[in-house]
Amino acid sequence: MFRTALRNVLAHKARLLMTVLAVMLGVAFVSGTLVFTNTLSNAFQNSSAKGFDHVDVAVQPVDRKASGDDVGKDPELTQADYDKAAAVPGAASAIGVVNGFTAVADKDGKLIGGGFQSQGGNYWGAKDARYPLASGSAPHGTGEVALDSGTAKKAGYKVGDTVRLSVDGPVLTPRISGIFTTDDGNVSAGGSLALFDTATAQQLFDHKGTYDEIDVTAKAGTSQGALKTQLDKALPAGVAKTTTARKLADDQADRIASSMSGLKSGLLVFAGIALFVGTFIIANTFTMLVAQRTRELALLRAVGASRRQVTRSVLIEAFVVGTIAAVVGLVVGIGIGAGLRAVIGSLGATLPDGPLVVSPGTVLAALGVGIVITMLAAWLPGRRAAKIPPVAAMSSIHAQATGRSLVVRNTIGALFSAAGVAVVLGATTMSGTSGKGPMGLGAVLLVIGVFVLTPLLSRPLIAATAPLLRGFGVAGKLARQNSVRNPRRTAATASALMIGLTLITGMTVAAGSLQHSIDKMAADAISADYIVSLANGNPLSTDVDKKLKGTEGVTATTPLRNAPSRIDGDTEYLTGVDAATIGKLTHLTVQDGGFDVGGTNIVVDDDLAKLHHWTAGSTLTVHYEDGKAQRLTVAGVYEGDALMRGIIMDVTTLSPHQAHPADGQVMLTMSGGASEANKDRLVAALGDNPAIQIQDKQDISNGIAQVFTLLLNMLYGLLAMAVIVAVLGVVNTLAMSVFERQQEIGMLRAIGLDRTGIKRMVRLESLVISLFGGVLGIGLGIFFGWAAGQLLGTAMPTYEMVLPWGRMVVFLVLAGVVGVVAALWPARRAARLNMLAAIKSE
Repeated sequence: MFRTALRNVLAHKARLLMTVLAVMLGVAFVSGTLVFTNTLSNAFQNSSAKGFDHVDVAVQPVDRKASGDDVGKDPELTQADYDKAAAVPGAASAIGVVNGFTAVADKDGKLIGGGFQSQGGNYWGAKDARYPLASGSAPHGTGEVALDSGTAKKAGYKVGDTVRLSVDGPVLTPRISGIFTTDDGNVSAGGSLALFDTATAQQLFDHKGTYDEIDVTAKAGTSQGALKTQLDKALPAGVAKTTTARKLADDQADRIASSMSGLKSGLLVFAGIALFVGTFIIANTFTMLVAQRTRELALLRAVGASRRQVTRSVLIEAFVVGTIAAVVGLVVGIGIGAGLRAVIGSLGATLPDGPLVVSPGTVLAALGVGIVITMLAAWLPGRRAAKIPPVAAMSSIHAQATGRSLVVRNTIGALFSAAGVAVVLGATTMSGTSGKGPMGLGAVLLVIGVFVLTPLLSRPLIAATAPLLRGFGVAGKLARQNSVRNPRRTAATASALMIGLTLITGMTVAAGSLQHSIDKMAADAISADYIVSLANGNPLSTDVDKKLKGTEGVTATTPLRNAPSRIDGDTEYLTGVDAATIGKLTHLTVQDGGFDVGGTNIVVDDDLAKLHHWTAGSTLTVHYEDGKAQRLTVAGVYEGDALMRGIIMDVTTLSPHQAHPADGQVMLTMSGGASEANKDRLVAALGDNPAIQIQDKQDISNGIAQVFTLLLNMLYGLLAMAVIVAVLGVVNTLAMSVFERQQEIGMLRAIGLDRTGIKRMVRLESLVISLFGGVLGIGLGIFFGWAAGQLLGTAMPTYEMVLPWGRMVVFLVLAGVVGVVAALWPARRAARLNMLAAIKSE
């Protein structure tokens, strides 16, 4: 039986090649994902480990927020703390670390690196071991800065050049004193790092006389643990915490692995979709091969082979095919992993150096997935083959699938579909967070139910194409009849396209609706012409609001100044605004009372009001971050949204309780409204600052739209693999159909249907099956897009479903193109059949 199985593998090379391709694509995706994420994770971990080469124990201030205390000032590491740390017996040296956001502009004034990766810090002394100088010297005074070599190369800077940069608002123009190398992970990811001398860094980052961290190295013979113990005794409890470099490196590795796990999971989901679609092809292929060998298998049964042996021979074939596909897929996946890394590099992201990582787990996963998926898909055709009675099979009268089995299938499918719809509808009545799980479960149940029901659905939906096919004469009529001749096979083929288009359509509907809702929200909630903020989301200097107030053409401004507080034992965030102008810059819907935030009056959003049982006229006691308390009056309750929510109060009431006042954003209106001329005027007023972004409402919406567009394009690219696998499935189905109808095709040729008619018949059959899958996929996608919108609508009152009719037409046309392309080879093969040989075939 083993030799028979091997012979059968080699006897059907062309058809098995399609199965190998289907499995190989899925395996390549899985192994490529694992190689890419493991390589990336390893490179960042090695890079982060190098970053701890010059520290044995790190001293950091105690983080109140980590313990749930958002109110109150965090302790700071003072010069006295540094002196104590440097003086412990086991310390060889100590470095005081200061860091913060620093935006660096290129020679055209554009921000270098992403806003969140633009960092600044201090260069310690004349020679900082953390940052070896490649050229120049250490920075001294407020007029000098050192840049990392990557940033300098990107922007074309060299020692002696003047560079434009910003910390929290005002533009600085220091001279570049030196260029250094670094293993900093942010720089490796394409960011920038600017270093000042310690006194300048403390002044710029608002750390006068204090440090963010103290890095201590141990003397020879002193372990990290021993040094940590000494530091714990020397430093004041409740102010400083100590961590060994080994622990820091381990924690960093865990954070990197955690960040990679999301990317890995997302990519593996799409690999799973490709493999799931591939199972249909494998099952169809082995069904075809078993059908071709019906007499041969019956003869084996007649000469003594048991049912188990026949099934085993089919599984052996599947094992061989799966092994070949898995090995090829692994090799291709390694190439994909290397390619993804190169693509990210070409997009401007600089990754740390490191080898391509092909772990034993990746190899085992690739082989296991390829072999197991193939054998599972082939088991059912093998089992069916073994159940055919030998005499019936040798007489070519073995029974086709009965109608009774379809009744059972339809009943199961109806139950799954009903349960899925019920669970999805139930989830739409829940809140966004609690409804995610039930909606996911309902979606899975519904997709399974529709897949099981596809044979039943194929007849009415394909029958609806009859008017269109009449124009193709006999070929069109035959194509329609052939497409419903074997409903199970048609269902399996259409389901491959259905799954891909369900995901694509659902994501497109949800993304388009969300974008429309955000546009509407911005229009409804804000009447300001511009919103000014830092590129990385950090707070702005209060000087920005002052400069904008004095800018020609500006008619009204208000800062949005945030601060934590304690109210009734809970942490609540306050937003300070200009009480005189906030009404001109927003038009929020007031549900109760009025919008008055002067003096000790505040307004609160409807969610907070409901939580604390506040109404217009209620009074409350707020405890500020400086520890002082004040009695405030709720003047009104407004309808909150994603752009404006929380407690809004007069900034002059809030600011005296803040140690370091800073604005999250500044909103403003200008005479003439939003225009290029007005925007240029604001840019010039703020000194062409690379760190500050000035956006109108459309810019905000466009920025969000770019994120959605990027995500959608990535998803389209990932789902393209499932579509490629679906094309192979259609090819397989048509090839099987042509094989089963050889005699019929020969008769059609004999009675006058020419080769062109045969080709047209097969192509139309493929087109009908593909469009059937496309219609199902788009229909399910719209339903899931609507359901997801209902969840989003609980947190976004302006949510409104928008159907992208143009894109859905494109999706349906692409489904048709898939059918036409997939039919090329089977149609040509059918047309070239020898009439006499086909008529004599059985």
